[in-house]
Amino acid sequence: MQTGLAETFARAARGEGLPVDVLVTATGPVLRLEDLLRLHGQDTPAIVLMLLALVSVMPVAGAGMVLSLGMFAIAWRWRHGARAVSLPGRLRSLSLGQAGTRRSLQVLAWLYARTGRWLHPRWTTLTRPGLALAWSAWIAAMGFLIFLPLPLGNVLPATSLVVFSLGWMFRDGLALVVSLLIGVLAIGFALLVGHALVDLAALATQAWSRLF
Repeated sequence: MQTGLAETFARAARGEGLPVDVLVTATGPVLRLEDLLRLHGQDTPAIVLMLLALVSVMPVAGAGMVLSLGMFAIAWRWRHGARAVSLPGRLRSLSLGQAGTRRSLQVLAWLYARTGRWLHPRWTTLTRPGLALAWSAWIAAMGFLIFLPLPLGNVLPATSLVVFSLGWMFRDGLALVVSLLIGVLAIGFALLVGHALVDLAALATQAWSRLF
């Protein structure tokens, strides 16, 4: 499946095999989130989560906060073992812009071309239904970090969710562990940046009080 998807997205990056209603400009196509789902041909929670995480680090204005709400919805559905996820119309119609479209297609083609070599079923105990609630909480935690308006604060949690989603597709428990490690780094980074911002605000307040 991943080989076929790699070719699908590689062709799409060249402007071939796109849905007929995609907006194509003189400089390239402009996709919506819905179009990425259509190119996948399915809307499983893992695929939708991966796309939300991927797009959250693309140059799409205000996407991080909006997409994190979709992640919270997926986290809720994950705990109930949903097999498919239907995104709200606002999210489905989210335009990626030309730069976001190009990067998304290239990254997805690259990911699918390589994950088939790197990932395979192992440590499958980590994917058992009994852990659905724990994974749901983890998805929500990463979504919360993406929601926070921290400088570069969405990169690590988004990466964690992309790795998690791929690991889930392949039932690769090692990838899930790597996702957890990246997520721990994301939490540490958020705490560090938050502490620095608090200190900076305190210094600014002190400087202001001395001037006035």
